[in-house]
Amino acid sequence: MKTEIPEEILRVKQRLSIIGDSPALIEAIKRAVTVAPIDLSVLVTGPSGAGKEFFPKIIHQYGARKHKKYIAVNCGAIPEGTIDSELFGHEKGSFTGAVSARKGYFEEADGGTIFLDEVAELPLTTQARLLRVLETGEFLKVGSSTVQTTDIRVVAATNVDLLRAVAEGRFREDLYYRLSTVVINVPPLNVRGDDIVLLARKFAADFAEKYMTKPISFSDEAKRAMMLYNWPGNVRQLKNIIDQLALFDAGSEISRRQLLDILPLKHDPQSTPMLASSDDSAALERKMIFQMLFSLRDEIESLKKIVNDKGDDKHAGSFTDVRALMAPDHSNADFSDNPLDRSEKKVIEETLARHDGNKKLAAEELQISVRTLYRKMQELGIS
Repeated sequence: MKTEIPEEILRVKQRLSIIGDSPALIEAIKRAVTVAPIDLSVLVTGPSGAGKEFFPKIIHQYGARKHKKYIAVNCGAIPEGTIDSELFGHEKGSFTGAVSARKGYFEEADGGTIFLDEVAELPLTTQARLLRVLETGEFLKVGSSTVQTTDIRVVAATNVDLLRAVAEGRFREDLYYRLSTVVINVPPLNVRGDDIVLLARKFAADFAEKYMTKPISFSDEAKRAMMLYNWPGNVRQLKNIIDQLALFDAGSEISRRQLLDILPLKHDPQSTPMLASSDDSAALERKMIFQMLFSLRDEIESLKKIVNDKGDDKHAGSFTDVRALMAPDHSNADFSDNPLDRSEKKVIEETLARHDGNKKLAAEELQISVRTLYRKMQELGIS
């Protein structure tokens, strides 16, 4: 049963155009709305491209500082040599090129909110300056000995495990605890379920409206493929894929094959991801099917274990019902010959055939160990 979303959260989503109803996303929005009126530092965590930038806006717009300035700073985009000047300002002549005095973001946003995105990228010296602002509200401009004060709320975000960064000496422990008074975890796209399809439709509609093209739609098979894909680039990657489809396949219903042909199967973080070839698309499709089969088998084995542990006739009867539903005629068919086994057997046999019986290559394509492949072959009666 779907959990009812409070009216207040629905209004927040509408105001900021946030798409999705997954429990993890709704919980993150609730935390942001709850902490907004309380002047505490907030740390927003989550993978790159998941939409962390929405949450400091919620905190600012629903807090007491909503009529003051809101400044977003990407700490990873500012060179280390100028980051102190950007954040805290500098005096004329304090370094080469400082032809005049300049206010920093902390002075500009006095009374308001500053969002420090990619806060883990700050140099250790800048981290010390930031800690002082958080603790005392005081800072020094670069090249100045005059202490200035600011009244500011800090919301930080990162896709880095800050506790690990602390252990490795890359992030100050005291600063971590000052920033993380309240932590909001933004979920990755691959755990958001139906939100993936909702976002895809929104991105497709936005593209068609902006560029006056015929809108695309998605087949049921394409939607299922979206749900199974891992989306390593999260919402940002989904938008990129939908924009490409909306451009090159305008006005058509996107099939699963069209989607798989454009999804990057292999991702190298040091280079631009390659678009999947037709062979890679087929491999991805087989991988999705195999992972789904394994997942279903694991769930059934877990149910079987619960029944065996209970030793309860009532529960055993429930398990018989599960087996009945698995059978084609909804009767108590032999559990060893259910459709799941037959589908899994077909996937393995087809993969082995493609590799002329080479079990090592077949196991690599299926992304399982050779030992697991042997065990599966024995269980399913594959010679």
